[in-house]
Amino acid sequence: MSAGRAAYLLKLSRPRFWLYLAGPVVVGVAFGARAVADLFTPVTVALFAYFLVPANVYLYGINDVFDADIDAENPKKEEKEVRYGGQRFVVAAVVVSAALLAVPTALAPPLALPWLAGYFLLATEYSAPPLRFKTTPFLDSLSNGLYVLPGAAAYAAVAGEHPPALAVAGGWCWSMAMHTFSAIPDIEPDRRAGIRTTATALGERRTYAYCAVLWTLAAVAFVPLDPRAGALLGVYPAIVTGVALSDVAVDRAYWYYPAINTVVGAVLTMGALWGTVHG
Repeated sequence: MSAGRAAYLLKLSRPRFWLYLAGPVVVGVAFGARAVADLFTPVTVALFAYFLVPANVYLYGINDVFDADIDAENPKKEEKEVRYGGQRFVVAAVVVSAALLAVPTALAPPLALPWLAGYFLLATEYSAPPLRFKTTPFLDSLSNGLYVLPGAAAYAAVAGEHPPALAVAGGWCWSMAMHTFSAIPDIEPDRRAGIRTTATALGERRTYAYCAVLWTLAAVAFVPLDPRAGALLGVYPAIVTGVALSDVAVDRAYWYYPAINTVVGAVLTMGALWGTVHG
């Protein structure tokens, strides 16, 4: 592959957002581990490697392929991302990235497979026909619980049991809020393109409120599991409320979230690892 094509695929995969899929794997492994030896195994390494790069090429590649007409109106494609122009190598990269999911699937125990299958289904049908969840208000938001599923698969693979239902529910609400918040900068381009989303249906102000409610539910869900985790996740409704009430442009605030999410994920992971190391 030429350097130009590799650079295109790198930008297509949104490196700033790589940890949105790989981060939950790290958190799931940390909380599922019962001993230090559980942290680095063939299946945990395979899951992290797949969800760090190939999964992002697949998720965003299939999105770009089926959104080519819509993205003609999206200013983000000029600087932060790339605009798909029908290149065959992009389709080939998407197919290869999908096929690579077979590696962690082959290594994972049966308990983890439903979570991986759920991820693949939602990652595909979010953008692709016939379901194309992203064009139906509230289904676009609901389907983005897909970001929790790599972490659930990792937890199941390491712990030998499914993750707590409250953790999945809390993570799902968090992901729904994160997705919908990220759609706020696209409200006007999506409306011009005739695309209906949760954000276009609610409008900017009500979308802020929708995200604040979901992030609050996420924090509340974690309180029975670990009040410290619930308190940590409480920063999200506070931040989105601050953005809504301030003069900070949402398209600027949106790009702060990868750093915020990385810090929160690192704190959760370090807390789990402390418990593993110290019994």
